Amino acid sequence: MNIITIIQARRGSSRLPDKVLLPLVGKPLLVRMVERVFAAKKAGTIIVATTTSPEDDIIEEICGQEKFNCFRGHPTDLLDRHYQAVLSQATEISKTVVVKIPSDCPLIDPQVIDNVLNFFEKNSERFDFVSNLHPPTYPDGNDVEVMHFSALENAWKNAKRLLEREHTTPYIWENPEKFRIGNVTWETGQDFSMSHRFTIDYKEDYDFIKAVYDELYPKNPHFELNEILSLLEQRPDIFMINNKFAGVNWYRNHLGELKTVRPEQTKNI
Repeated sequence: MNIITIIQARRGSSRLPDKVLLPLVGKPLLVRMVERVFAAKKAGTIIVATTTSPEDDIIEEICGQEKFNCFRGHPTDLLDRHYQAVLSQATEISKTVVVKIPSDCPLIDPQVIDNVLNFFEKNSERFDFVSNLHPPTYPDGNDVEVMHFSALENAWKNAKRLLEREHTTPYIWENPEKFRIGNVTWETGQDFSMSHRFTIDYKEDYDFIKAVYDELYPKNPHFELNEILSLLEQRPDIFMINNKFAGVNWYRNHLGELKTVRPEQTKNI
């Protein structure tokens, strides 16, 4: 399979502007996150997909400095941006598999990426789309979605609702009668999706992530999920930095529109 991993990134976050540029042990957060995706053995060709807005020129510049592939596309239609980014790199489109990872996951475990891709590879004839999000069990911020290009193209052609264009994949996982949907659960059997928050939307999230990096990165730049969890057991003060936001996600604004998301899978601030 021809695997293309897309990391969507932009500066214009309403809750925490420039979050992808915030420093983590001497480099922008985006760079540290892309490094973690590169550490996954199965990620294939990795593309940072940013927008055509002038404010995102700096993201293209950073990608050039770091030798990352960069694609610039629609500012708000993420579905189109992902689709066009794949077309910009794919050679054998019929064999292309697309991986979607958002740039607000700077603590993502490379092994989690590989786990989801391994499952997809073993079951590629059974599923059109596989993720670890429907339902989620890993700590929030280990988001991996994998799909055949044909599924992405189907969504690109047929998705009409704003949330389907803005969030790329809802048209797929909201229509299990049209697509064969698979899910990977955390191998521990635990569910930390609503209790542990490793993603970034608020200043407290950045403070938490920075504290984790400062503790773990010098010892092992590709520190794993188990190392983060061990640190949080030893340092409950770090765990509590952003804990009030645990379980807060974009679903909360669309519960009336999303038929496959239950109210207990999100919470308001």
